[in-house]
Amino acid sequence: MQRYRRTMIVERAAVIDAPAERVWERIVTQEGINDELRPWMTMSMPRGRESLTVDTIPVGTPVGRCWMRLFGVVPFDYDNLMLVELWPGRGFHEESTMASMRLWRHERTLEPQGETKTLVRDRLTFEMRTPLRWLTPVVGPAVGALFSHRQRRLARHFTDPARRSRT
Repeated sequence: MQRYRRTMIVERAAVIDAPAERVWERIVTQEGINDELRPWMTMSMPRGRESLTVDTIPVGTPVGRCWMRLFGVVPFDYDNLMLVELWPGRGFHEESTMASMRLWRHERTLEPQGETKTLVRDRLTFEMRTPLRWLTPVVGPAVGALFSHRQRRLARHFTDPARRSRT
């Protein structure tokens, strides 16, 4: 029987052609998060908490189930979202559970690169629930691909004039 690592770590980084303040304003909103995730999936805040942003989520308090929908339609998992640290304008540290994962940790930081560019770093640490642990070798690369996609979409938001004018 093959043994699977319990915890996976995936890291991605990208330089975004915008100052850190503008990148932060974008990444903390539901609109910005879902724009990064599309077309593969979307994520919604719990009913009655739709107005929360990363900036306004109470640190250390579970927000509730944020449903993830495949192609924005089919619910396939949820994130029982909780921020454990918030560095306004610079990053956050989320530590949550999901239906599929015993642990989901997402750390996103912004580092100014001069006055006009920002280095965005995502570090994901996760552990699948025991019955799903055998999927870790597949889920790890999928998480990496999703976050590479997210960073490309975020970069495109600031370089594509048509996308910028819509927000």
